[in-house]
Amino acid sequence: MSPAVAFSVLAAGTERLDRFLADQLSLSRTQAGRLIAAGRVRIGVDIARASRLLSRGDEVRVAFPEPEPPRTIAPLDIPLAVVYQDDALLVIDKPAGLVVHPAPGHWDDTLVNVLSSRGHGPAGGPEGRAGIVHRLDRDTSGLMVVARSEEAHRRLGAALAARRVQRRYAALTWGHFDPPRTMIDAPIGRHGADRKRMTVTPKGRTARTDVEVVARFEVVDLLRLTLHSGRTHQIRVHLDHAGHPVVGDPVYHGGGSRRISGAARRDAELIERAAPRQALHAAELAFRHPSSGQPLRFRSEWPTDLRQVLEAAAGSHVAGANPLAYLGFFAESHG
Repeated sequence: MSPAVAFSVLAAGTERLDRFLADQLSLSRTQAGRLIAAGRVRIGVDIARASRLLSRGDEVRVAFPEPEPPRTIAPLDIPLAVVYQDDALLVIDKPAGLVVHPAPGHWDDTLVNVLSSRGHGPAGGPEGRAGIVHRLDRDTSGLMVVARSEEAHRRLGAALAARRVQRRYAALTWGHFDPPRTMIDAPIGRHGADRKRMTVTPKGRTARTDVEVVARFEVVDLLRLTLHSGRTHQIRVHLDHAGHPVVGDPVYHGGGSRRISGAARRDAELIERAAPRQALHAAELAFRHPSSGQPLRFRSEWPTDLRQVLEAAAGSHVAGANPLAYLGFFAESHG
């Protein structure tokens, strides 16, 4: 391994080391803390601690690790439902259980790996994103658009930022929204105690979700949800915050079936047991083609793995091939 690079600065006054390092090197305090924890920061000859208070004249030396070589994307050949394809883009129907981007623990089993196996390499965006314009949680199924050129990625990203991409989700949620049409406007940020979770917090980023009740059953609603922002876990966090968490959500469940009391409790428990995952599906996607400007709209029916939970909630009359269409989810009156 080649020797690491050293960087020296002189402290100008009393200040915590991690704050000073973050400011001088344009790092986050987390990144600065990792360098310190790894023993790569010294004051004089001594390995420093993050809480060390600097004095004027102290010399801080930082030994940067060599950058890791770019990680190759290993192809993964599994079935993938392609709804639409041309030279500029793909629209896919992502199955539940498939992670979108490579990350620790999921380097070789993601949607990016699947796209690589089909010859769709990176097209705009950060390395390893393979043209991904927006994402879905691992256990959320449904429609996604993927750019096949840098120009398409840029234009689709701009359309998404300008809220010109319409994303609508179907979800089964506990309890009943009243009124049946509402808007949840609540900022979302990282949870203070659990960094893997998100939460509604005044310090978070603006987030808005429109809610419409499509069908009301005894203990759950079938909702049509329209995103106006794309925060991590937005729908799940907003619905839990509103007191109507997604059925089968293992994280933002708000007590799940236990929130249902009385005679309906048994029905709620049957619904919960029938849910193999969170009952959330990206059912509708609409945008203008990044090259031609032609309006495109795509629809995806309620997925097979969630049919049993819908039938447990609504009864056998929704057992046909197109339950969302049958229940009016795609009707123009909901737009």
